[in-house]
Amino acid sequence: MLTWKDDNELFAIMRKELYSAVIGDILDKLGYLHQFLPQRVQPIREDMVVAGRAMPVLEADAFEELSNGQNPIMKRSFGLMLEALDDLKENEVYICTGSSPSYALVGELMCTRMQILKAAGAVVNGFHRDTRGILALDFPCFSYGRYAQDQAPRGKVIDYRVPIEIEGVRVNPGDIVFGDLDGVLIIPQSIEREVIQRAYEKATGEKMVAQAIRGGMGARESFDKHGIM
Repeated sequence: MLTWKDDNELFAIMRKELYSAVIGDILDKLGYLHQFLPQRVQPIREDMVVAGRAMPVLEADAFEELSNGQNPIMKRSFGLMLEALDDLKENEVYICTGSSPSYALVGELMCTRMQILKAAGAVVNGFHRDTRGILALDFPCFSYGRYAQDQAPRGKVIDYRVPIEIEGVRVNPGDIVFGDLDGVLIIPQSIEREVIQRAYEKATGEKMVAQAIRGGMGARESFDKHGIM
């Protein structure tokens, strides 16, 4: 039986042994059929893997950098973004949504701060910028793609450590965020142990099946024997 003593060990195991497809298969079997974020949320480099606990961030569109309106958050540059960054803990994922996809939600300086705080990565429901800088950091970052237009006069963080929803996928603080080149998914905290245990068993079984197929076993025979395909 797979065991781990803490989050550091858990996420190291996940990054090494698991992948989004096998985790998604287990979530499906448990009746959690809508846990993948939109397909367009992709790693900025194909070998990047993110595994950590969600620190959800809620963004909203703004129409000028500093507002004279009624909401005091809108009078601040970036709203609460700087506070959200500084509140990140080890192994957490900065996961942001809520704005229109017309500007970048994360960049090099933000990722630098995240890395210093030992965060696990950034996942945004929108674009990133400063691609060369983030790649040089080797910091896991997942987004729609590259787009340099700045959020400063266009969007503000209005809250963080609150539940968010990304196209029907609910993300609660502390849920596990896992992503690789095939997609990003959310594992609800209440079922994480069962999902990870079963995903590890399935990943191990898939290696056996692959070996059998390479040895000449047919797809039907292999499935009937191992129940995996």
